[in-house]
Amino acid sequence: MNQADVLEVLRSGIWTTLVVAAAPLLVAVVVGVAISLIQALTQVQEMTLTFVPKIVAILVVTVLALPFMYGTLATYAERLTDLIVAIE
Repeated sequence: MNQADVLEVLRSGIWTTLVVAAAPLLVAVVVGVAISLIQALTQVQEMTLTFVPKIVAILVVTVLALPFMYGTLATYAERLTDLIVAIE
């Protein structure tokens, strides 16, 4: 295993992390901006109003995206296992 292989493993690991985390993070940003806009328009500054909808939205998206996340992580783990086995 040379430096190019190590860099490829690191690159694909970082990319896999970004792909798996993208859906919940994007939903958190969209819900956060929407709630901030609603708070600014209505001048309601309740602290729990920002956290509870965000947590619920992230939970729902994570549950819905769980099969995709598992498939992505399983594929990455299989590639890593194949590389480990190939090293002699």
